[in-house]
Amino acid sequence: MVLILSFLGIVLFRYYQGGSGFGNFTNVPKEYQVNYLPADFKANIDEENAMAILANPRRYRREFDDLVYNLNRSIIDHVANRMGLPDSLKTAVYQEYERQHPYLSDLYYNDFIQLKDTTSTLYQSWYDNESINAVDALKQIASRYTCFLVTQIITQVVQTRGGTMYIRGDNVDTPCGVAVNEALAPMMQRLEDRAAIEDFGRSKGIMEEKIERTIAELATFEVRDKKGITKNLQTKIWGFNVSSSDVEITAISILKIGFRLDDYFDVSLNDRSGVVTVTLPEPTILSHEVYPRIDKLDIGWLREVKDVNLNESFNLLRDEFRREARSENSFDRAKEKAVELMNTMFTPVLGAMNKRFKLKIRFESRPDSPIDRTQEDISD
Repeated sequence: MVLILSFLGIVLFRYYQGGSGFGNFTNVPKEYQVNYLPADFKANIDEENAMAILANPRRYRREFDDLVYNLNRSIIDHVANRMGLPDSLKTAVYQEYERQHPYLSDLYYNDFIQLKDTTSTLYQSWYDNESINAVDALKQIASRYTCFLVTQIITQVVQTRGGTMYIRGDNVDTPCGVAVNEALAPMMQRLEDRAAIEDFGRSKGIMEEKIERTIAELATFEVRDKKGITKNLQTKIWGFNVSSSDVEITAISILKIGFRLDDYFDVSLNDRSGVVTVTLPEPTILSHEVYPRIDKLDIGWLREVKDVNLNESFNLLRDEFRREARSENSFDRAKEKAVELMNTMFTPVLGAMNKRFKLKIRFESRPDSPIDRTQEDISD
Protein backbone atom coordinates (compact mmCIF):
# COMPACT_ATOMS: atom_id res chain seq x y z
CA MET A 1 0.00 0.00 0.00
CA VAL A 2 2.87 2.36 0.87
CA LEU A 3 4.61 1.59 -2.45
CA ILE A 4 1.41 2.22 -4.43
CA LEU A 5 0.72 5.52 -2.67
CA SER A 6 4.34 6.61 -3.15
CA PHE A 7 4.23 5.79 -6.85
CA LEU A 8 0.98 7.73 -7.36
CA GLY A 9 2.38 10.66 -5.43
CA ILE A 10 5.50 10.81 -7.63
CA VAL A 11 3.39 10.61 -10.81
CA LEU A 12 1.12 13.45 -9.67
CA PHE A 13 4.11 15.53 -8.60
CA ARG A 14 5.81 15.05 -12.00
CA TYR A 15 2.56 15.81 -13.81
CA TYR A 16 1.91 19.13 -12.12
CA GLN A 17 5.57 20.20 -12.07
CA GLY A 18 6.01 19.41 -15.78
CA GLY A 19 9.26 17.56 -15.19
CA SER A 20 10.63 14.50 -16.99
CA GLY A 21 9.79 11.11 -15.71
CA PHE A 22 6.93 8.71 -16.04
CA GLY A 23 5.52 9.04 -19.56
CA ASN A 24 5.71 11.55 -22.34
CA PHE A 25 2.58 13.31 -21.13
CA THR A 26 4.61 14.87 -18.31
CA ASN A 27 7.29 16.24 -20.61
CA VAL A 28 5.50 18.72 -22.89
CA PRO A 29 7.46 21.95 -23.55
CA LYS A 30 5.52 25.12 -22.88
CA GLU A 31 5.68 26.23 -26.51
CA TYR A 32 3.53 23.23 -27.44
CA GLN A 33 0.91 23.94 -24.77
CA VAL A 34 -2.27 25.91 -25.33
CA ASN A 35 -4.61 27.05 -22.60
CA TYR A 36 -8.17 27.53 -23.85
CA LEU A 37 -9.85 30.69 -22.61
CA PRO A 38 -13.58 31.42 -22.59
CA ALA A 39 -14.64 33.63 -25.50
CA ASP A 40 -17.93 34.62 -27.12
CA PHE A 41 -18.31 34.16 -30.84
CA LYS A 42 -18.90 37.33 -32.85
CA ALA A 43 -20.01 37.03 -36.47
CA ASN A 44 -19.07 39.89 -38.76
CA ILE A 45 -21.89 39.15 -41.24
CA ASP A 46 -25.02 41.09 -42.19
CA GLU A 47 -27.71 38.42 -42.61
CA GLU A 48 -29.91 40.55 -44.87
CA ASN A 49 -27.08 41.34 -47.27
CA ALA A 50 -25.95 37.72 -47.17
CA MET A 51 -29.39 36.56 -48.37
CA ALA A 52 -29.26 38.94 -51.35
CA ILE A 53 -25.73 37.80 -52.25
CA LEU A 54 -26.55 34.10 -52.04
CA ALA A 55 -29.66 34.62 -54.15
CA ASN A 56 -27.61 35.92 -57.09
CA PRO A 57 -23.90 35.10 -56.64
CA ARG A 58 -22.98 35.80 -60.25
CA ARG A 59 -24.24 39.35 -60.13
CA TYR A 60 -22.61 39.95 -56.75
CA ARG A 61 -19.37 38.05 -57.29
CA ARG A 62 -17.23 40.62 -55.48
CA GLU A 63 -19.70 40.74 -52.58
CA PHE A 64 -19.68 36.92 -52.49
CA ASP A 65 -15.90 36.98 -52.03
CA ASP A 66 -16.33 39.50 -49.21
CA LEU A 67 -18.93 37.23 -47.61
CA VAL A 68 -16.52 34.30 -47.69
CA TYR A 69 -13.78 36.54 -46.26
CA ASN A 70 -15.95 37.74 -43.36
CA LEU A 71 -17.19 34.20 -42.72
CA ASN A 72 -13.70 32.71 -42.45
CA ARG A 73 -12.25 35.68 -40.57
CA SER A 74 -14.99 35.44 -37.95
CA ILE A 75 -14.22 31.74 -37.48
CA ILE A 76 -10.47 32.31 -37.28
CA ASP A 77 -10.93 35.21 -34.85
CA HIS A 78 -12.93 32.98 -32.51
CA VAL A 79 -10.38 30.15 -32.62
CA ALA A 80 -7.54 32.58 -31.95
CA ASN A 81 -9.41 34.11 -28.99
CA ARG A 82 -10.23 30.70 -27.53
CA MET A 83 -6.59 29.65 -27.82
CA GLY A 84 -5.48 32.86 -26.13
CA LEU A 85 -2.98 33.69 -28.86
CA PRO A 86 -0.97 36.88 -28.33
CA ASP A 87 -1.35 39.78 -30.73
CA SER A 88 1.82 38.83 -32.60
CA LEU A 89 0.50 35.35 -33.40
CA LYS A 90 -2.95 36.72 -34.25
CA THR A 91 -1.34 39.01 -36.79
CA ALA A 92 0.54 36.03 -38.25
CA VAL A 93 -2.74 34.06 -38.42
CA TYR A 94 -4.48 36.88 -40.29
CA GLN A 95 -1.58 37.29 -42.69
CA GLU A 96 -1.61 33.56 -43.41
CA TYR A 97 -5.32 33.69 -44.21
CA GLU A 98 -4.85 36.73 -46.46
CA ARG A 99 -2.42 34.61 -48.45
CA GLN A 100 -4.88 31.71 -48.81
CA HIS A 101 -8.09 33.70 -49.31
CA PRO A 102 -7.92 34.16 -53.14
CA TYR A 103 -7.96 30.46 -53.98
CA LEU A 104 -10.39 29.67 -51.15
CA SER A 105 -12.89 32.22 -52.43
CA ASP A 106 -12.71 30.61 -55.88
CA LEU A 107 -13.33 27.18 -54.35
CA TYR A 108 -16.33 28.48 -52.42
CA TYR A 109 -17.76 30.22 -55.49
CA ASN A 110 -17.35 27.31 -57.90
CA ASP A 111 -18.77 24.79 -55.45
CA PHE A 112 -21.67 27.07 -54.59
CA ILE A 113 -22.58 27.53 -58.27
CA GLN A 114 -22.57 23.76 -58.74
CA LEU A 115 -24.73 23.10 -55.68
CA LYS A 116 -27.26 25.91 -56.14
CA ASP A 117 -29.37 26.00 -59.28
CA THR A 118 -29.79 29.73 -59.82
CA THR A 119 -32.25 29.14 -62.68
CA SER A 120 -34.89 27.74 -60.31
CA THR A 121 -35.37 30.79 -58.10
CA LEU A 122 -39.06 31.14 -58.92
CA TYR A 123 -39.80 27.49 -58.22
CA GLN A 124 -37.83 27.49 -54.97
CA SER A 125 -39.70 30.59 -53.84
CA TRP A 126 -43.03 28.94 -54.61
CA TYR A 127 -42.06 25.91 -52.51
CA ASP A 128 -40.87 28.21 -49.70
CA ASN A 129 -37.30 26.98 -50.07
CA GLU A 130 -35.20 29.52 -52.00
CA SER A 131 -33.11 31.11 -49.21
CA ILE A 132 -32.98 27.89 -47.17
CA ASN A 133 -31.58 26.09 -50.21
CA ALA A 134 -28.87 28.73 -50.65
CA VAL A 135 -27.86 28.65 -46.97
CA ASP A 136 -27.77 24.86 -47.04
CA ALA A 137 -25.39 24.96 -50.02
CA LEU A 138 -23.12 27.45 -48.21
CA LYS A 139 -23.21 25.26 -45.09
CA GLN A 140 -22.12 22.20 -47.03
CA ILE A 141 -19.20 24.07 -48.58
CA ALA A 142 -18.09 25.73 -45.35
CA SER A 143 -18.24 22.38 -43.53
CA ARG A 144 -16.04 20.92 -46.25
CA TYR A 145 -13.26 23.53 -46.01
CA THR A 146 -13.36 24.98 -42.47
CA CYS A 147 -11.38 22.20 -40.76
CA PHE A 148 -8.75 22.21 -43.49
CA LEU A 149 -8.45 26.00 -43.33
CA VAL A 150 -8.19 26.29 -39.53
CA THR A 151 -5.78 23.37 -39.18
CA GLN A 152 -3.58 24.65 -42.00
CA ILE A 153 -3.34 28.17 -40.57
CA ILE A 154 -2.94 27.26 -36.88
CA THR A 155 -0.17 24.74 -37.55
CA GLN A 156 1.65 27.34 -39.63
CA VAL A 157 1.89 29.89 -36.79
CA VAL A 158 1.63 27.78 -33.60
CA GLN A 159 4.39 25.31 -32.81
CA THR A 160 3.25 21.71 -32.59
CA ARG A 161 4.91 18.50 -31.55
CA GLY A 162 4.61 15.99 -34.34
CA GLY A 163 1.50 17.77 -35.59
CA THR A 164 -0.18 17.78 -32.16
CA MET A 165 -0.41 20.26 -29.30
CA TYR A 166 -1.24 19.97 -25.60
CA ILE A 167 -4.50 21.80 -24.79
CA ARG A 168 -5.88 22.68 -21.37
CA GLY A 169 -8.87 24.68 -20.17
CA ASP A 170 -12.67 24.57 -20.22
CA ASN A 171 -14.54 22.90 -23.11
CA VAL A 172 -11.35 21.37 -24.47
CA ASP A 173 -11.58 20.54 -28.16
CA THR A 174 -9.38 20.61 -31.23
CA PRO A 175 -9.10 23.93 -33.11
CA CYS A 176 -11.15 22.28 -35.86
CA GLY A 177 -13.86 21.31 -33.37
CA VAL A 178 -13.95 24.81 -31.91
CA ALA A 179 -14.28 26.32 -35.39
CA VAL A 180 -17.11 24.00 -36.45
CA ASN A 181 -19.09 23.66 -33.21
CA GLU A 182 -18.66 27.09 -31.64
CA ALA A 183 -18.39 29.35 -34.70
CA LEU A 184 -19.67 27.79 -37.92
CA ALA A 185 -22.73 26.05 -36.44
CA PRO A 186 -24.22 29.14 -34.70
CA MET A 187 -23.40 31.32 -37.70
CA MET A 188 -25.22 28.96 -40.08
CA GLN A 189 -28.12 28.77 -37.64
CA ARG A 190 -28.45 32.55 -37.73
CA LEU A 191 -28.46 32.49 -41.52
CA GLU A 192 -31.03 29.68 -41.57
CA ASP A 193 -33.31 31.64 -39.24
CA ARG A 194 -33.02 34.68 -41.50
CA ALA A 195 -33.59 32.50 -44.58
CA ALA A 196 -36.80 31.10 -43.09
CA ILE A 197 -38.09 34.64 -42.62
CA GLU A 198 -37.11 35.59 -46.17
CA ASP A 199 -38.74 32.49 -47.66
CA PHE A 200 -41.97 33.01 -45.75
CA GLY A 201 -42.35 36.60 -46.96
CA ARG A 202 -41.32 35.78 -50.51
CA SER A 203 -43.62 32.75 -50.76
CA LYS A 204 -46.62 34.64 -49.46
CA GLY A 205 -45.99 37.59 -51.75
CA ILE A 206 -45.22 35.72 -54.94
CA MET A 207 -47.62 36.19 -57.87
CA GLU A 208 -49.91 38.63 -56.06
CA GLU A 209 -51.02 39.83 -59.44
CA LYS A 210 -50.96 38.48 -62.94
CA ILE A 211 -47.74 39.25 -64.80
CA GLU A 212 -47.61 39.61 -68.57
CA ARG A 213 -44.48 40.53 -70.46
CA THR A 214 -42.92 39.98 -73.85
CA ILE A 215 -40.08 37.51 -74.19
CA ALA A 216 -37.78 36.30 -76.95
CA GLU A 217 -36.49 32.77 -76.44
CA LEU A 218 -34.91 30.11 -78.62
CA ALA A 219 -35.45 26.59 -77.28
CA THR A 220 -33.18 24.02 -78.94
CA PHE A 221 -33.19 20.98 -76.63
CA GLU A 222 -35.88 19.16 -74.64
CA VAL A 223 -35.49 16.56 -71.90
CA ARG A 224 -38.39 14.32 -70.87
CA ASP A 225 -38.01 12.09 -67.85
CA LYS A 226 -39.95 10.19 -65.21
CA LYS A 227 -39.06 9.64 -61.55
CA GLY A 228 -40.75 8.53 -58.37
CA ILE A 229 -40.33 8.78 -54.61
CA THR A 230 -41.71 6.82 -51.67
CA LYS A 231 -41.97 7.90 -48.07
CA ASN A 232 -42.79 5.91 -44.96
CA LEU A 233 -43.98 8.01 -42.02
CA GLN A 234 -44.12 6.23 -38.66
CA THR A 235 -45.74 7.13 -35.35
CA LYS A 236 -44.07 5.66 -32.26
CA ILE A 237 -45.20 5.54 -28.66
CA TRP A 238 -42.55 4.65 -26.05
CA GLY A 239 -40.32 3.45 -28.87
CA PHE A 240 -42.89 1.13 -30.42
CA ASN A 241 -44.29 1.65 -33.91
CA VAL A 242 -48.06 1.90 -33.57
CA SER A 243 -49.01 3.49 -36.87
CA SER A 244 -47.40 4.07 -40.27
CA SER A 245 -48.31 5.93 -43.45
CA ASP A 246 -47.00 5.17 -46.93
CA VAL A 247 -46.85 7.76 -49.71
CA GLU A 248 -45.76 6.99 -53.28
CA ILE A 249 -45.46 9.84 -55.79
CA THR A 250 -44.58 9.64 -59.48
CA ALA A 251 -43.82 12.63 -61.68
CA ILE A 252 -43.00 13.26 -65.31
CA SER A 253 -40.82 16.17 -66.34
CA ILE A 254 -40.63 18.21 -69.54
CA LEU A 255 -37.58 20.48 -69.45
CA LYS A 256 -36.58 22.83 -72.26
CA ILE A 257 -33.08 24.26 -72.65
CA GLY A 258 -32.26 27.20 -74.89
CA PHE A 259 -31.35 30.87 -75.07
CA ARG A 260 -32.98 34.04 -73.78
CA LEU A 261 -32.59 36.33 -76.75
CA ASP A 262 -34.01 39.30 -74.87
CA ASP A 263 -31.05 39.05 -72.48
CA TYR A 264 -28.44 39.21 -75.22
CA PHE A 265 -28.42 38.68 -78.98
CA ASP A 266 -26.15 40.36 -81.52
CA VAL A 267 -25.35 40.00 -85.23
CA SER A 268 -22.29 41.84 -86.55
CA LEU A 269 -20.62 41.90 -89.98
CA ASN A 270 -16.93 42.50 -90.63
CA ASP A 271 -16.66 43.37 -94.32
CA ARG A 272 -12.86 43.32 -94.31
CA SER A 273 -12.53 39.76 -93.01
CA GLY A 274 -15.79 38.58 -94.54
CA VAL A 275 -17.10 37.19 -91.25
CA VAL A 276 -20.63 37.50 -89.92
CA THR A 277 -20.69 36.87 -86.17
CA VAL A 278 -23.85 35.80 -84.34
CA THR A 279 -23.50 36.11 -80.56
CA LEU A 280 -25.87 34.26 -78.25
CA PRO A 281 -25.99 34.09 -74.44
CA GLU A 282 -25.08 30.90 -72.64
CA PRO A 283 -27.87 28.28 -72.66
CA THR A 284 -30.20 28.03 -69.69
CA ILE A 285 -33.32 26.19 -68.61
CA LEU A 286 -36.13 28.13 -70.27
CA SER A 287 -39.07 26.19 -68.87
CA HIS A 288 -39.63 23.19 -66.66
CA GLU A 289 -42.98 21.47 -66.32
CA VAL A 290 -43.42 18.82 -63.63
CA TYR A 291 -46.64 16.81 -63.41
CA PRO A 292 -46.77 14.87 -60.12
CA ARG A 293 -49.20 12.05 -59.45
CA ILE A 294 -49.93 10.35 -56.13
CA ASP A 295 -49.94 6.62 -56.82
CA LYS A 296 -50.28 5.44 -53.23
CA LEU A 297 -51.59 7.16 -50.11
CA ASP A 298 -52.00 4.79 -47.18
CA ILE A 299 -52.55 6.81 -44.01
CA GLY A 300 -52.17 5.17 -40.62
CA TRP A 301 -54.87 5.50 -37.95
CA LEU A 302 -52.71 7.74 -35.71
CA ARG A 303 -51.11 9.94 -38.32
CA GLU A 304 -52.09 12.52 -40.90
CA VAL A 305 -50.12 13.29 -44.04
CA LYS A 306 -49.78 17.03 -44.06
CA ASP A 307 -49.47 19.23 -47.11
CA VAL A 308 -45.83 20.00 -46.26
CA ASN A 309 -44.90 16.32 -46.72
CA LEU A 310 -46.32 16.32 -50.24
CA ASN A 311 -44.81 19.70 -51.14
CA GLU A 312 -41.36 18.56 -50.00
CA SER A 313 -41.65 15.44 -52.15
CA PHE A 314 -42.74 17.46 -55.18
CA ASN A 315 -39.81 19.85 -54.71
CA LEU A 316 -37.32 17.00 -54.28
CA LEU A 317 -38.44 15.46 -57.56
CA ARG A 318 -38.24 18.82 -59.34
CA ASP A 319 -34.72 19.43 -57.98
CA GLU A 320 -33.56 16.00 -59.11
CA PHE A 321 -34.88 16.51 -62.65
CA ARG A 322 -32.96 19.80 -62.93
CA ARG A 323 -29.81 18.46 -61.29
CA GLU A 324 -29.67 15.54 -63.68
CA ALA A 325 -30.18 17.79 -66.69
CA ARG A 326 -27.35 20.09 -65.58
CA SER A 327 -24.94 17.25 -64.81
CA GLU A 328 -25.34 15.68 -68.23
CA ASN A 329 -24.32 17.22 -71.57
CA SER A 330 -27.75 18.73 -72.21
CA PHE A 331 -26.44 22.29 -72.37
CA ASP A 332 -23.69 21.35 -74.83
CA ARG A 333 -26.21 19.61 -77.05
CA ALA A 334 -28.41 22.71 -76.93
CA LYS A 335 -25.45 24.77 -78.17
CA GLU A 336 -24.74 22.31 -80.97
CA LYS A 337 -28.35 22.50 -82.10
CA ALA A 338 -28.23 26.31 -81.94
CA VAL A 339 -25.17 26.36 -84.21
CA GLU A 340 -26.92 24.05 -86.65
CA LEU A 341 -30.04 26.22 -86.59
CA MET A 342 -28.11 29.48 -87.10
CA ASN A 343 -26.35 27.97 -90.10
CA THR A 344 -29.69 26.89 -91.56
CA MET A 345 -31.14 30.38 -91.14
CA PHE A 346 -28.21 32.60 -92.12
CA THR A 347 -26.24 30.63 -94.72
CA PRO A 348 -28.76 31.18 -97.57
CA VAL A 349 -28.94 34.89 -96.75
CA LEU A 350 -25.15 35.27 -96.70
CA GLY A 351 -24.84 33.33 -99.97
CA ALA A 352 -27.25 35.72 -101.62
CA MET A 353 -25.29 38.72 -100.32
CA ASN A 354 -21.75 37.55 -100.98
CA LYS A 355 -20.43 34.01 -101.22
CA ARG A 356 -17.17 34.92 -99.49
CA PHE A 357 -18.97 35.68 -96.21
CA LYS A 358 -18.56 33.07 -93.49
CA LEU A 359 -20.69 32.59 -90.41
CA LYS A 360 -19.28 32.38 -86.89
CA ILE A 361 -21.34 31.58 -83.77
CA ARG A 362 -20.26 32.84 -80.37
CA PHE A 363 -21.61 32.18 -76.88
CA GLU A 364 -20.99 34.90 -74.36
CA SER A 365 -21.38 34.59 -70.62
CA ARG A 366 -23.23 37.54 -69.11
CA PRO A 367 -23.03 38.64 -65.44
CA ASP A 368 -26.57 37.39 -64.83
CA SER A 369 -26.17 34.24 -66.90
CA PRO A 370 -27.21 31.06 -65.05
CA ILE A 371 -24.07 29.33 -66.33
CA ASP A 372 -20.77 31.07 -65.77
CA ARG A 373 -18.38 30.14 -68.56
CA THR A 374 -15.78 31.95 -70.58
CA GLN A 375 -16.60 33.27 -73.99
CA GLU A 376 -16.54 30.55 -76.62
CA ASP A 377 -16.34 30.61 -80.41
CA ILE A 378 -17.84 27.93 -82.63
CA SER A 379 -17.35 28.13 -86.38
CA ASP A 380 -19.19 26.18 -89.01
